[in-house]
Amino acid sequence: MNNYEKQAMQAKKLFLTYDQQELIVRCRLKYDEKYFYIRFLGEQCRVCRASGDMECLRGGVWEDGNQFNRVMTVLDWLCDSKRDRFITGQWINILSCGHNFHTGLQENEDDPLARFFDEDPRRFHEACQALGGEQVSGGDIAYAIELVDSLKICVQLWHGDEEFSPRLRLLWDRNALRYIRYETTWYAAGLLLSMLKKKITP
Repeated sequence: MNNYEKQAMQAKKLFLTYDQQELIVRCRLKYDEKYFYIRFLGEQCRVCRASGDMECLRGGVWEDGNQFNRVMTVLDWLCDSKRDRFITGQWINILSCGHNFHTGLQENEDDPLARFFDEDPRRFHEACQALGGEQVSGGDIAYAIELVDSLKICVQLWHGDEEFSPRLRLLWDRNALRYIRYETTWYAAGLLLSMLKKKITP
């Protein structure tokens, strides 16, 4: 078992210590005796109430959804989201909530992923839309994509030219940290970008 698997297992064990009725009320969950049901990054997911294991509904079939970034983000939202959370509609760079040593982790001057998305803007549009994204202003292409519970991430792509490399920027609602912890935004961002890339890659 690697460190990621150990961390995910610890998160599941912690989830099992929470009062599930409190989670149902606070997170306004759909549920039955076995599962909590959650809309997450455009997919219907469910969390096993007895183990914390996750599955996602794809093509009418429930498939394994225990990818590290998904587990850590969903369980953090379930366990630690604030009861008084609300969306402001104001976008911020999440780095403003962290520390200087995080600079560049979510936005790089020469980003291979930005170059990849910029190679075929039409397919980038389609990938964002496939995740339920709503086109918004900002950048050359920008979409607001719901993570969970009305919390959206704004993905902005700036086209490159002879002088500048393409640039990718992620923005968050000003109240994002009422939904998930600062550290968890990195897991969520990584998962979102990998899902967009997967939608584009043949």
